[in-house]
Amino acid sequence: MLNRTVMFAKQHSPDSVRVAVRRAMLGAYNTRMRLTVPVADRCEFTNIYHCAVRKTASQWVKSVFSDPIVYRHSGLVTYDPRYYAWKDPRVVPPNRIGLSLYFPHKRYLKMPKPDAHRAFFVYRDPRDLLVSSYFSTKNSHTPMGDVLEVRAVLNEKSKKDGMLYLIGHLTKKGMFNAVRSWVEAPPTENVRLIRYEDLTGEDQIAEMEALLRHCGINIPEAELETLLDKYSFSRMNDRKKAGNVSHYRKGKSGDWQNHFDDDIEQAFRQATGNLLDILGYSSTDPELSTVSGTTTDHPVKI
Repeated sequence: MLNRTVMFAKQHSPDSVRVAVRRAMLGAYNTRMRLTVPVADRCEFTNIYHCAVRKTASQWVKSVFSDPIVYRHSGLVTYDPRYYAWKDPRVVPPNRIGLSLYFPHKRYLKMPKPDAHRAFFVYRDPRDLLVSSYFSTKNSHTPMGDVLEVRAVLNEKSKKDGMLYLIGHLTKKGMFNAVRSWVEAPPTENVRLIRYEDLTGEDQIAEMEALLRHCGINIPEAELETLLDKYSFSRMNDRKKAGNVSHYRKGKSGDWQNHFDDDIEQAFRQATGNLLDILGYSSTDPELSTVSGTTTDHPVKI
């Protein structure tokens, strides 16, 4: 009942109220962690930046990096600039892990950053991004930005027409170009690109270990297994189900094949050009992708 009430309030509260509450909750959480969790190892980097586009398991990444286990082995608490109205001139203050930075590579380059920093960008098959965005916006995403406006349009259209509309909408918002900007940027030791399919697949432990190592965070194997088990997608999905309002869906790679037809495929290709080829998602079979990785049937907030 409590979870259901909280989810209802989240769906129906004004943006300003939700932002204020979330900011207070994050501040209290970080203060409590600083006071109660001893730091065993300190990260060598002043800031870590989690960069992405929406529908790439950002909420899962946020949960993992906000856990006391990560704090114990880094000394860094998390920070989401959205809840602080982007007021800090550095975007993310020192000694923080900046979460859910939804902007293109060019903005990352312009953002004031300490020399000692690391960043990672999570990307995903853009066709699955489209499908996930469609169901989330139409059914369950928290009202914010233009969600309600787009939801009204989608609810008036068939699924096919809604997806065709959303292709144009996401193109105008720059989602596909944002992905392209990160993948086409010159490689640098400060930035690690990571596929959603690898981050959520069968080799998740190895992928997370490599990602954390890139970020200067070394977590013993046993603790890492505990951390990932705590935030397994099935567990997170079960917790969300208690509220009856959720946009957790099956995060299966290649789910787009259940929703695309020739018209949607053509419109998608016209909007994204050779993006699929650049990312390595050329095949219609996700298991035959030109980029190594695994698929997953786990439910995940995407």
